[in-house]
Amino acid sequence: MPTAEPTDPGALAERYGLTRSSLRPSLDTYLRELWSRRRFVAGYASARTYAMYAGARLGSVWQVLTPLLNATVYYLAFGVLLGTKDGIDNYVAFLLSGIFVFTYTQRCMTEGSRSLALNLSLIRTLHFPRATLPLAYVLNELNQMLVSTALLLVVVGVTDGLAWSWLLVVPALVLQSMFNVGMTLIFARIGTFVSDVTQLLPFVTRTWLYVSGIFFSLPAKLTDANAPEWVIQVLAFNPMSAYIDIVRRALLDEHTANQLPHAWAIAAGWSVVALAGGFLYFWRAEDRYGRG
Repeated sequence: MPTAEPTDPGALAERYGLTRSSLRPSLDTYLRELWSRRRFVAGYASARTYAMYAGARLGSVWQVLTPLLNATVYYLAFGVLLGTKDGIDNYVAFLLSGIFVFTYTQRCMTEGSRSLALNLSLIRTLHFPRATLPLAYVLNELNQMLVSTALLLVVVGVTDGLAWSWLLVVPALVLQSMFNVGMTLIFARIGTFVSDVTQLLPFVTRTWLYVSGIFFSLPAKLTDANAPEWVIQVLAFNPMSAYIDIVRRALLDEHTANQLPHAWAIAAGWSVVALAGGFLYFWRAEDRYGRG
């Protein structure tokens, strides 16, 4: 007599070797799946870049105009009105480097916090590693950062001339990109389950902006204020201060006199910790994205 077919869904799945499509894969499997979708990440990032400027009359020219206009506003507000440019050689390049580096991380975090929430229909329709979406947002912002960096190199080249130290910008951007991937993954998960974080982030990043030494030399200001050496050491652990500092070291010879201590080591440490911690934090909730 034939055995009766089980009617329980769980029993049927076990009998035929089926697993839930939303089940969180192992970490090594997840990494392989991410790598296999690298073309999707690149294509999605390119599509977002195109969509951002498709409706504007000047189109992709805004990729150049946006960072320049932001820098102009900050130069007038801080450099001229508040006098932060006093005592800093080549203040234009000094300011641009700080703004461009900070904006890269700021936009990765704020845009990444919405990356899953804005793509719920895609998440609920297709099965793919959810980390591809935050990674595409980072790649999109990296594209903008490369445009900004090209502008910065033109400014420095015209004002200070060419130098071999410019090559250090490459590892500096690699370290910052690692940090940005980790932070974007962290806020992508938080933004999915706590939607209010997208409203809070602009205030957090604005505060972070003012304490990262973008508009003035942080060590010089603290020295002028007779701050203890340990205060400079503590503030040097601000990851954005470290990334800004190593980019300025690469581009501006005059910045070496006011550089932060151990900036390269701090930048590398933050990159590894943020990337590893952010990826694990995001992966652990892989089977929960898109529910509800």
